[in-house]
Amino acid sequence: MPDTPINLIAKLALISDRWSPRVIAEMNDIQFKLVKLEGDFIWHQHDETDEVFLVIKGEMQIGFRDREVTVGEGEMFVVPRGVEHITRAAEECHALIIEPRDVINTGDSGGDLTARNDLWI
Repeated sequence: MPDTPINLIAKLALISDRWSPRVIAEMNDIQFKLVKLEGDFIWHQHDETDEVFLVIKGEMQIGFRDREVTVGEGEMFVVPRGVEHITRAAEECHALIIEPRDVINTGDSGGDLTARNDLWI
């Protein structure tokens, strides 16, 4: 067990790429991933798991086919398993994603924005 807490701001400073989550901690089979968002991601879903977004800095939108939810600094939102969604941020947003190990960021859609899994910082 580490002797020091994880500093989210210091870890975020190590991330330069957008849409490329980096693991900072793990609890059982759940990973805590930091990510920088800007622009639009892609429509996708995760059939096997819920996905949690906790905004640390900025603001993001989570779009659904029938509505959009805005998540601001200090706010958290849970996307239920199997629900198609898109994430976007007009300006750079920093977020913590909480989800099981081995979840592919683009879900069932794949494509150029698919990030490598299990990258730790």
